[in-house]
Amino acid sequence: MSKLKVLCFGISVDGFGAGADQSLESPLGKNGMALHEWFFPTNTFQKMHNQMQNGDKTEGTFGIDNDFAYKSFQNIGAWIMGRNMFTPERGPWKDFSWKGWWGENPPYHTSVYVLTHYARPPIEMEGGTTFYFVTDGIETALKMAKEKADGKDIRLGGGVETVRQYLKAKLLDEMHIAIAPVLLNSGENLFKDINLNELGYKCVEFTPSSKAVHLVFKKYLITTGGNL
Repeated sequence: MSKLKVLCFGISVDGFGAGADQSLESPLGKNGMALHEWFFPTNTFQKMHNQMQNGDKTEGTFGIDNDFAYKSFQNIGAWIMGRNMFTPERGPWKDFSWKGWWGENPPYHTSVYVLTHYARPPIEMEGGTTFYFVTDGIETALKMAKEKADGKDIRLGGGVETVRQYLKAKLLDEMHIAIAPVLLNSGENLFKDINLNELGYKCVEFTPSSKAVHLVFKKYLITTGGNL
């Protein structure tokens, strides 16, 4: 049975999942790349990056960080992401020339459902990735992703506001958060005004590495008394 999961989602110590002022030059906002310094050196990322560049060089680190990175790509049948993760562009599409940050061979290799207020035709990319643009909201995107996933899991890529919407709707089954040892002070705060306990989420794993602290949350049924 498909589960909706957030995996390898980096946040700062003060809870920000993206910095301020996202742009073409700064996809994750000011200092946002620092949230993923644990991820970039891993063997999983290096292999993925080389594949996007049509290379075959294999390198990178192993250990705790790579274990989480590697698991995040296993048994994934579809992706969902917000428009902010797909493009820095806001408002109506100026044209359809933008095809994402990832070049001609994105790392998804399956269907990706992009939440947006503005319709756009699907984009077929190299490596089996197809971007579909969903204007009917988060539940419609999840329904479409489940049909495509055919029993495999669905990965919710972000950005921050998209994750918050699925959390508040109690549609997210599992969440892996990697807390980076940095302070952003501003940007998009993942847990602002969100009570994970009341929503039915419990931390089931706490694993520190030298570059991040990995937390895994899962959704549980809440008893009549309100305790998990």
